[in-house]
Amino acid sequence: MSLISKKAVVLLLTAVTSLGALNAYAAKAASDAPLKVSMLAGKFSFTLPKGFAANPLPPGATGATGTMYVNETTKTVVIAAENNLPPGVTVKDNDGKFLDETAADFDVAEHKALPDFNKLSEKSLTLKGTGLGVRQVDSTATQGGGKTLNSTLMAASGNKMAVIQIISRPADKAGHDTLVKQITGK
Repeated sequence: MSLISKKAVVLLLTAVTSLGALNAYAAKAASDAPLKVSMLAGKFSFTLPKGFAANPLPPGATGATGTMYVNETTKTVVIAAENNLPPGVTVKDNDGKFLDETAADFDVAEHKALPDFNKLSEKSLTLKGTGLGVRQVDSTATQGGGKTLNSTLMAASGNKMAVIQIISRPADKAGHDTLVKQITGK
C-alpha cells in the first residue's frame, strides 16, 4: 500500500467511525432550506435537500476536517470530509491510479473494520464542469446499531483528498439512490 493510499484510508476510516457519533448530533435542528456543500476548492460541490442538520466533526489526528449532515426524518447521514495528502504529494483532478489504489485500500480497510461489509459495486465517475474524477463504492454493513446502505465517494485534487459517505437504511434504497445522484450529478 502506497503512502498516499494509507493516508486516504485513514481519512476514510475517520469518516466511517464518525457514524457512531450520530446520536450525539441528532438533537440539532434541521435546515428549512437546502444546504450547499463545497469541497476541494469548489471542484466538488453539491446541495443537500432541506431537512439535514449540519454538525462539524471534531478535527482528526491526521488533520482531517469535515461535517456530518443528519436527516432525522429519513434516517440518512452524509459525512463530508477532507484531508491533506502527505507533504510534497499532489495529484491531478482525475488521477486514475490514485483513485484506483484508494478504492482498493478502502475495500481492504472496510473488510477489516466491519465484519459484515459487503461491496455491491464500484464505479468511476467524472464530474461535469470540473472534470474531477470520483470513485464510488456502494456497500452494505452494520454501522451505528443497524444494517446500512452506503455509498462512499472518493476524489482528490492537488494536495487534498475528499471523501463523502452517504449512509441510509436499506429500506430506503430509492431515497438513497436519489440522494447519491443529487450529490454526483449522475
